[in-house]
Amino acid sequence: MTLDIIAAEGESNPLLPATYDIVWSALCLIVVFVVVWKFVLPAFNKTLDERSERIQGGIEKAERIQAEADSALAEYQKQLADGRAEAARLRAEAQEEGAQIIAEMKQQATEEAERIAAQAKVQIEAERQAAMVSLRAEVGGLATDLASRIVGESLSDDGRAAGVVDRFIADLEASAPAQTSVASKEV
Repeated sequence: MTLDIIAAEGESNPLLPATYDIVWSALCLIVVFVVVWKFVLPAFNKTLDERSERIQGGIEKAERIQAEADSALAEYQKQLADGRAEAARLRAEAQEEGAQIIAEMKQQATEEAERIAAQAKVQIEAERQAAMVSLRAEVGGLATDLASRIVGESLSDDGRAAGVVDRFIADLEASAPAQTSVASKEV
């Protein structure tokens, strides 16, 4: 009822704007909407698209860098494993070479010891022969002097003296093995 009273009096409703205000407001809204739709929204969408592309490019770049880092890490680990294998191989070769060198040195030492022993035997034999010759000469001289005293005749003849000396030494050598065998039987 109050609305009817107000409408009847010809006065306009204060809650409802006038028709020309509605038309001009609608017209301004449509113009602003068209301007925003035509100019602002494409620029805004373009900015958002560029930002989206940059973000996507950054993500792709990060993924590519991550993939490169992963491949570099795998390559590094492969090289490290190859290096360790190479070091192990070199260590094994060095041990083999060391063992071979040691074996060669032992063989050389054995050969050198045998050579020295053979040389010592030769030297001992030569010294023994020299001692025998010296001993024969001394024993021969002593035997000749002794025989000369016993016999009472001079044995200065070299041929006869050499024969006596050789016979005496032969008798000594023959009696020496017999005495050693008797001594070994007594033991």
